[in-house]
Amino acid sequence: MPNRGFTFIDLFAGIGGFKIGLSNNGGDCIGFSEINKDAINTYCANFQIEPSCNLGDITKIQELPPHDFLTAGVPCQSWSIAGKNLGFNDDRGQLWNDTIYLLQQSKPKVFIFENVKGLVDPRNKNALSYVLTKIEKAGYYANYFVINSFDYGVPQNRIRVYIIGFKEKAYFQNFILPKPLENKLKLGDILGITSPKPENTIIQRDLFGNVVESKRMSLSTTNGFNDYFLFNDLRNGHTTIHSWDIIDTTERQKDICLLLLRNRRKSNYGELDGNPLSLAHFQSLDPSITQAEIDELIKLEIVFQYP
Repeated sequence: MPNRGFTFIDLFAGIGGFKIGLSNNGGDCIGFSEINKDAINTYCANFQIEPSCNLGDITKIQELPPHDFLTAGVPCQSWSIAGKNLGFNDDRGQLWNDTIYLLQQSKPKVFIFENVKGLVDPRNKNALSYVLTKIEKAGYYANYFVINSFDYGVPQNRIRVYIIGFKEKAYFQNFILPKPLENKLKLGDILGITSPKPENTIIQRDLFGNVVESKRMSLSTTNGFNDYFLFNDLRNGHTTIHSWDIIDTTERQKDICLLLLRNRRKSNYGELDGNPLSLAHFQSLDPSITQAEIDELIKLEIVFQYP
């Protein structure tokens, strides 16, 4: 859209990623929808917005106020490789219907819906076709685009699918994605790393560019050259950097941390999206783990003691 005033509504708002982008380009957010309390508090604090601006649970919204632009980061667990791939058999997958219902009801000029790239995988071909057909029946011309944030200035491989649609056919036909940046931002540009070697240091600078602190990095040499330059979106992917890679830790400590990473989402340890594990839980996975070893990781602030 041209850089002029327009209004937008932010569904599944999280902590405000869409809001930053649209507000920085002339948009006026007239409402957002989010149900996670921590996300709501962060959103309101980040943008100095009253909680009353929250439209609440999308499944209970019957009508949206008039607006120009609708965004929605529709929950992705139903299509994510980290989930169970239940698609529309997952209640969260059904939220697409609520989103498209509000699109049809409010009739904004343009929308952007975001989801994980799993939505466009061959196994989800019918689901994607269903979503696009529903959007067409709602009166929109739309297409989907698979975009990596790294191509647009973010030092992370974060590949997502964006469904972008217009009420007017002419705008749809004239829409093209911006070209990827030639000079892409890498992690080393932020941390001040000057060479891809294990003995690198992290150089921290103040606002005037003066070096205020220099720390040795202990990044794993097993993950490859790219570790030093680019975050990876996959949990424990081949270029993922963990907190225990950035500070000095032993191989034993790394193994314990990876054990936590691989098991913290399992339902037998709780219902949270990242459950705290007790010493007994750790020892059920590896009987040799001691309280002293857990305490040492707490001291390093790699893991935290749950109240």
